[in-house]
Amino acid sequence: MTSSSIQQSYIKEKNKGLATILAFALIPLSGFATDIYIPSLPTMAGEMNISSVQVQLTLSIFLISYGIAQLFVGSLLDSFGRYKICLYSLLVFAVASIVIAVTHNIYLIYLMRVIHGLSVGAIVVAKRAYFVDLFTGDKLKHYLSLFSIIWSTGPIIAPFVGGYLQTVFGWESNFYFLAGFAAVFAVLEFLLSGETLKHFTDFQLKKIINIYIDMIKTTNFTLGIVMLGLAYCMVMVYNMTGPFIIEHGLKYSPVIAGYCSLVLGFAWMVGGFIGKATINKPFFSRLLINALLQVVFVVLMMVSLNFVSNLYSLVCFAFIIHIGAGYTFNNYFTFCLSKFPKNAGIAGGLTGGITYVIVSFLSYGVVNLFPAKDERNLSFSYLVMIILSVFVMFLIMKTRKKDEEGA
Repeated sequence: MTSSSIQQSYIKEKNKGLATILAFALIPLSGFATDIYIPSLPTMAGEMNISSVQVQLTLSIFLISYGIAQLFVGSLLDSFGRYKICLYSLLVFAVASIVIAVTHNIYLIYLMRVIHGLSVGAIVVAKRAYFVDLFTGDKLKHYLSLFSIIWSTGPIIAPFVGGYLQTVFGWESNFYFLAGFAAVFAVLEFLLSGETLKHFTDFQLKKIINIYIDMIKTTNFTLGIVMLGLAYCMVMVYNMTGPFIIEHGLKYSPVIAGYCSLVLGFAWMVGGFIGKATINKPFFSRLLINALLQVVFVVLMMVSLNFVSNLYSLVCFAFIIHIGAGYTFNNYFTFCLSKFPKNAGIAGGLTGGITYVIVSFLSYGVVNLFPAKDERNLSFSYLVMIILSVFVMFLIMKTRKKDEEGA
């Protein structure tokens, strides 16, 4: 039996509008799964009597499993469809969230975060592929350019909600919220959505591996994914260190930490809007200018620490740097996802998978190199990632020049 012969519940024409809204609404789920409990990290460490590094590892474990899931789930989605895999993944995510909420065992939480990563990977890649399945041309380009903007609603809303939930009900309430969120969307998915894949790919391992190899050998595609990883790593390093700097170093409450994360999530969204507004400008030149501006502002951040260091200076400089990161991510995400329309599930999975594997290892390494102590360490972390971004940008420019000479 081939995968295309499996009975499918195809999406109804009358439901496409609502199903598209539902697909957009699930794009930020990965951000919700990490950012909602960011203000609770110090409290979790204290109540479970573990170190800050141990509780920060819950973020890294999610990112690693989320990234690995996307590496292989794309081929499953292209072979067996999007709908049922997404629906079942929402239910699994809800159950794992409840388990985290009722246990104080950090090792069981680690296991549930692995399950979180795997299930969210399936959900998000399925919804990215949804748009490539149903739309083409300028409309598809328009929708893809909205992804990073829509995704940024997670980092904006989640820590704001999480800060209040933490203060009023405790850190466990963040995961009850995630469980309820997933359960509601599973019901909506069942009622409104359906299968969108029309041409199923037979699940032949050798053929799938060759597709992966061809994609990875496309240099600009691979370097574009590296740029995505570096851009999001700037956000993740702040997420892992910011609450400790604000709550322990500057002596503010989890609510204030949540507000700060909200502001920086908005910065990411602003970068996405600027990226969408300049989508028709020369691609590499505008991204090189953006990278150089980030270098300037991180140097200014480091110099300013000789004169002022408080919550406002921290958020102000991080805000500008995160705008640049959001701009980079928006541009390269659109580029990578539209590169291989015939294998949208695999391309989306490979893009997201490698991105998050890069983010998980790099962010954890940077946080260990520059611990969550103060604004100066955060500025060093930003500097490392921005310098790497500029280096990759020059590699991309060099590759482009060779391609043009070869043509």
